Amino acid sequence: MESSIDIFTIGQIFTNWTWGEYAGLGLIFHIILMIVMTLRVVSVQRNIGVSIAWIAVLYTVPVFGLFAYILLGEPMIGRRYRERVDQASIMMNDMARREHLVFDKGQDLLPIKYRGVSQIGTRWTGLGVFPDHQMQLLTDPASIFQRLIEDIHAAQRIVFMEFYIVYPKGQVLDVIEALSVAAQRGVECHILADSVGSFSFINSSAHRKLEKAGVFVHQSLPVGLLKTLFKRSDLRNHRKMVVIDEYIGYIGSFNLVDPRFFKQNKNVGQWIDVAIRTTSQHSISINTAMAKAIVTDIGAENNENLDALNQRVNNYTRKLYVMDPTINDLNSRVKVLSDHIDYHEQPGIGSTSIVIPKMPVVDKVMAQLIPSAPQLTAHVIYNTLVTVIHRANKRIRITTPYFVPDESLSGALTIAAKRGVEVTIIVPEKVDSFLVQHASQAYYQELLDAGVTIALFRGGLLHAKTVVIDDDYCLFGTVNIDMRSFYLNMEVSLAIYTPEMVAQVADCQEIYLQSCRILGNEEWQQRHGSKRLFDNVVRLFSPLL
Repeated sequence: MESSIDIFTIGQIFTNWTWGEYAGLGLIFHIILMIVMTLRVVSVQRNIGVSIAWIAVLYTVPVFGLFAYILLGEPMIGRRYRERVDQASIMMNDMARREHLVFDKGQDLLPIKYRGVSQIGTRWTGLGVFPDHQMQLLTDPASIFQRLIEDIHAAQRIVFMEFYIVYPKGQVLDVIEALSVAAQRGVECHILADSVGSFSFINSSAHRKLEKAGVFVHQSLPVGLLKTLFKRSDLRNHRKMVVIDEYIGYIGSFNLVDPRFFKQNKNVGQWIDVAIRTTSQHSISINTAMAKAIVTDIGAENNENLDALNQRVNNYTRKLYVMDPTINDLNSRVKVLSDHIDYHEQPGIGSTSIVIPKMPVVDKVMAQLIPSAPQLTAHVIYNTLVTVIHRANKRIRITTPYFVPDESLSGALTIAAKRGVEVTIIVPEKVDSFLVQHASQAYYQELLDAGVTIALFRGGLLHAKTVVIDDDYCLFGTVNIDMRSFYLNMEVSLAIYTPEMVAQVADCQEIYLQSCRILGNEEWQQRHGSKRLFDNVVRLFSPLL
């Protein structure tokens, strides 16, 4: 009786409230919620720029910001996924120890000035420095597709592929055909494709053709309504790697797409990418490290894959990472492109076309693989990049399609320029993201004032991701200069320590510069104030792009 009276009394109180009193209660609830969310942001986020951006979103568009932060605010890759990664890593490391395969050594091979930099990668990834590779820089789609298809046709035992985008058009169909033929002759073939980036492939007839031929096709980080409640759907697998018979590998910015057919409606020209083809006769190399990473990524996707990996590891007979002992003449299969190809020419796109001379194979290359993933390897590539920028003495040259640094990275570049280092940033004049374009432009003025050269590439969407430091260090791989690559996506970079190979990447950058317009400081200062204001407003949210 008393409880019913209390409920009735409370109900009457709310019934007699005015709209103003309801609004006041809502305001109090809103303030409490904003305080709670602000405390959550500053306690969880370690990057100040990200914290400020999220707080700005929460206070300017509260309802949208609240739901956005719940779904996208924290880099949750998923508890079960992390557990499977840990289990797969334990399996691979136990097998390596059992077979005396040592992945975390080699720093003593480096010049003293780079040993500490290398240790950053080794600490978080367990991968050290590997010597004695043959590497060749491939600078256009024709050469990349040609070499890749040749290597697949020559494969004798296993092919691993991991790509963010597989787009089944043009020459990609030739790769799919080569994989199908290889699988039918008994080669074990695996493709790990990001479920969002490769959406068109996963729902295509090409996917069904591969599975029918016996190719194992795995979706990386699948999305769904229920999954979104427990992990971020925008954390993507942005890696691009291929390993064939464990002694041939490919790595770079090159997705499995034919640029003649990809995103032609974006009005930015064809995508321009690079890849490195690497070979090694050693049982431990960049290629075996890439295979280790791909196998771990496949095993982490679901329990069925993890069980299959466990069986493979238990039945291991030094065949998973060691080249097939029946292959006796490796050198006969490690060759440069046909002699009659003297130049790799991109189609005429944008206002210019570029012609890049064929790059020769470089022997005895020393390199280190640096994979990164949210909540798994900290910010290993970001920390490596900032460290080498601060150590540069003569030159820093960067090519990236998306340039949205944080304050620390932007500060490192401006400080380097002020202390006399030649700093050049090569970016496309137009990119396929409106917000990224304007967020990037917001950083130009402070860089120009410090003496940084900003070169706007006019020959298409320059998608290559390369960093050259002085004449003896290079980062080459999948990482854009933005917070998404550094903090959110699964990425991979190759740190190159051999000057001859670094010179090839630098030469390629030099040719890109010939198709660039150098942005002048005076020209940039004369922009209308409204444009500068808009860029700076977008910059507030740049850590979230």
